[in-house]
Amino acid sequence: MSLVGLVLVSHSAQLAAGLAELAGQMAPDVRIEAAGGLPGGGLGTDLELVSAAVERAEHGRGVVILYDLGSAQMTAELAVEALDDPGRAYVADAPFVEGAVAAAVAAQGGADLDSVALTASSAAADAEWALADPASGTAEPAAGAAAMAGAAEQAGAADAGPPTVEEAVSHAAESSRRAAESEPSAQHAAADPSALPDGGAVEVELRNDVGLHARPAALLARRVAGLDARVTVRYGEREADAASVLALMGLGAGGGATVRVSAVGPDAGEALRRVTDLAAREFEE
Repeated sequence: MSLVGLVLVSHSAQLAAGLAELAGQMAPDVRIEAAGGLPGGGLGTDLELVSAAVERAEHGRGVVILYDLGSAQMTAELAVEALDDPGRAYVADAPFVEGAVAAAVAAQGGADLDSVALTASSAAADAEWALADPASGTAEPAAGAAAMAGAAEQAGAADAGPPTVEEAVSHAAESSRRAAESEPSAQHAAADPSALPDGGAVEVELRNDVGLHARPAALLARRVAGLDARVTVRYGEREADAASVLALMGLGAGGGATVRVSAVGPDAGEALRRVTDLAAREFEE
């Protein structure tokens, strides 16, 4: 199956290449192209370099382009305008590192062009939540791609453009409230996939050394991608949408920690089975 590609536009070749390597660790099947620096070396951006990267990254499902600074955005937009079909690519207004990681995981899960772009854009809200102090009472659970997609549906017409971060956060809060009202009573089970209920919640021990750091968080998000279920992970006072790598990392759940995984929806049981199975295999480490 072809996947949405990514192009990372930076003034620095080393920065673009390093980020491509990082995102690639979490999305091994996604074509991620680095387009940084000038052809002869030095800092800057080059239209031909970016255009060539877009062509390499495109495999039938489109390309999401992320950039580091303002002039890189201009170069990226010019590269899109130069395409025979500008609809094949989308320049995402997103934090460079967090957006690239989130978009890569979404693309690995088979998301379409719009969804990958929305996931990248939502990374700003996810990052804000991950750094917030839960004791302040102002943090809301990050909702990642699901929140942005829901906000886009509420926006109406398909050509209305992606929702703002404020709209995404508002939708995330409303989604969390509704889910809390409809969530069944928690059901506890051992971390054994064969003993899981069809829905509810389970306590899962993170037996791997690093807990929910970058790669394990990405694996978890990929495992629940595409399921018809809302999956959340709670550690202490924090709760994260399992679809958001950044929010999962923001939990701060290290190796040996126990987290509470809840799922609501038709595929809730399958989601819980997948998460507990992944944890039982120590996130393939």
